[in-house]
Amino acid sequence: MIRTMILTGALLVASLAPAVAAEPIVGSWKTASGETAVIAQCGSAYCVTLKTGKYAGKQIGKMSGTGAEYKGEITDPAADKTYSGSGSVSGNALKMKGCVMSVFCKTQTWTRL
Repeated sequence: MIRTMILTGALLVASLAPAVAAEPIVGSWKTASGETAVIAQCGSAYCVTLKTGKYAGKQIGKMSGTGAEYKGEITDPAADKTYSGSGSVSGNALKMKGCVMSVFCKTQTWTRL
């Protein structure tokens, strides 16, 4: 009887534990050009896919990381050029940075939708 009560109590506590939160980068973002990009886990990385605009459905990036800092590649779909990139999440803002040879960089701030 006591063993059953302990097991029942343990199961109740486990069911009340919060679910593991998604990484901060996961979600829908409004890009600097006004399009919507969705960032979702794909394997061990996070894929960036445009959902609206001329290039809707195109995957434009793939990043790895945890917490607030991510690194990978980002593609400018209009120029069809891929750059080394990084993303930094702070609240509802995502600073996306793309660089050529780690010297010439451009940064955009995306907003969480």
